[in-house]
Amino acid sequence: MRDLKALSAKAVRPNRPQNKRQPRDWKGIFLRLGKLCVLSLLIAGACLYGPAAVQRLQKSALFQVQGIEVVEGQRVSAQEILDLSELRTGMGLFELDPALVGRRIEANPWIAQAQVQRVFPNRLIISVREHSPRAIVNLGYLYYLDAQGEVFKVLDGADELDFPVITGISREQLLEAPREAKEQLALALSLTDLMEERSLFNLAELSEIHVSSAEGLTVYTVSGAVPIRFGRGDFPAKLERLEHIYQDLRARLYAIRYIDLNISHRVIVKVAEPGVGKG
Repeated sequence: MRDLKALSAKAVRPNRPQNKRQPRDWKGIFLRLGKLCVLSLLIAGACLYGPAAVQRLQKSALFQVQGIEVVEGQRVSAQEILDLSELRTGMGLFELDPALVGRRIEANPWIAQAQVQRVFPNRLIISVREHSPRAIVNLGYLYYLDAQGEVFKVLDGADELDFPVITGISREQLLEAPREAKEQLALALSLTDLMEERSLFNLAELSEIHVSSAEGLTVYTVSGAVPIRFGRGDFPAKLERLEHIYQDLRARLYAIRYIDLNISHRVIVKVAEPGVGKG
């Protein structure tokens, strides 16, 4: 007699996974087909009629700009970007130089990079990447400094001032010894990045970071302008040691001459003598 249970188990096959069909990207398909057709026309023209025919085709109404899409940033509007580009509808798609247009847009100090893309047969897309200020550097005038250590804009009356101020580097030093200057700026930015994550001694406690090739970084507090000597490295451990005692020191900052974190495992607090200034 047949084992019906075994037969049933053998006959039943596990369900095969059903592959869901993804919707076709018709827009992308037509875009690729359009580019292929344009390329085919140009190649055919070059083969049959030579360069003169290709030039006539490039200047034809088929390749006149009909639309310009601007992917704007947070600080620079689409209209400002368009004005800087000097692009307009009706101009030939092949008559413009995307790299040159990008450089025009990058004349705005907030624009770190501008990219111009041709979309055949008759469209352009402009996209930009903006600078994001991380600090202010005093070079005789106040300038914004971005996260990559690039000095990119002189401040005016409309700009925000709520950023750490870095001092100790001159404009001449930045021009004559840019590598050393940028290393010092990067060191200062690395400390601000760490302080941003702290709960006690954070950026709200900071008024200035002074950089020195000999002594490294010295931070000045908002309250009492107390210099805190951080030196050139091991910043996480130094911040940890400082925070252990900073709550107690906070109320007495006006009586402190300086704080030194450069001696391993210790915090040196120099108190101003009675009747003697802190300077």
